Amino acid sequence: MLQRDVAEGIHRIEEADTNWYLVEDGAALTVVDAGFPASWGTLERVTGELGRSLGDIVAVVLTHGHFDHVGFAERARTELGVPVHVHEEEVEVARRPWHYDHERSRLPYGRHPGFVKTFALMGAHGALWVKGVEEPETYVDHDELDVPGRPRVVPTPGHTHGHCALHFADRGAVIAGDAFVLRDPYTGREGPCIVAGAATADSERALASVDHLATLDAAVALTGHGPPWTGGLAEAAARARAAGPA
Repeated sequence: MLQRDVAEGIHRIEEADTNWYLVEDGAALTVVDAGFPASWGTLERVTGELGRSLGDIVAVVLTHGHFDHVGFAERARTELGVPVHVHEEEVEVARRPWHYDHERSRLPYGRHPGFVKTFALMGAHGALWVKGVEEPETYVDHDELDVPGRPRVVPTPGHTHGHCALHFADRGAVIAGDAFVLRDPYTGREGPCIVAGAATADSERALASVDHLATLDAAVALTGHGPPWTGGLAEAAARARAAGPA
């Protein structure tokens, strides 16, 4: 599903209960996060719907290296010749997207119907066959990235150790990745919350990062799972705190 202009020039693509984004800047595009291997076909389709082509893509930026955000990143790097940018502390996860620290076993979450549905969809989109990024470009905390849209890197560790959000200050938007989400794929709970411990390295650190996001001037927060959030970052942080770890 393509949702155009969730913020100025930022388009949301949702498949298998997971979001990735296209950012327009003049004639060029940045891909933020990269879905699943099957998302490559979606990328070809939605660029066409936007009157663009794959040749307009000049960069891929990853908020973090989990399998559901890295899907076609390596293919973009090798076939389109574009750099894939990832935080310097996230390189090893981006290279091995199924190998990451998490607080809890995934097994107990199988009792949640939403978990079963979501991960069946992810599997159908090739989640088990995600290729890691062999030669990523690295960024560090607070960089302004030299990619279309020129986002500022906001460190938001906790979900992963090198997780970052991207602040598009001139567009009043932040792409938050999984710093917080509007739908937890492990439990199915909705509304601002951090992802369950089955995929989060440090829940308390993640909650502190959501508090940090609350200091940003952004009218729209775009997360890795669930619809856009327009209720204010302070309110999102308060609700995530109230929801707590899962």
